Amino acid sequence: MADFMKILQQAQEMQGKLQQVQESLAQQTVTAASGGGMVTVDVDGRGQVKRVKIDPSVVNPADVEMLEDLVQVAVTEAQQKATKLAQDEMGKLTGGMSLPFKLPF
Repeated sequence: MADFMKILQQAQEMQGKLQQVQESLAQQTVTAASGGGMVTVDVDGRGQVKRVKIDPSVVNPADVEMLEDLVQVAVTEAQQKATKLAQDEMGKLTGGMSLPFKLPF
């Protein structure tokens, strides 16, 4: 029974540490750009878009598709950076051990 209580205590500690990591990730920002910096996107460490900045010179009503592509590329790259950041932070928590499930962020 003592072993079960110890496991339960460790699980609670891990849950607390996971919550701290999630809160830390929410406070961190990663940035990605496309079009030579004409479009920049900031996302938090959980991958949530926080800001999109578009240089006015890239706004061309005759070529909206290009602008859409630039935004999509920048958002995708920023979210990939956020995923890598989250994996690195979780690796610190788990000692580099790969978890058999996807984290909820």
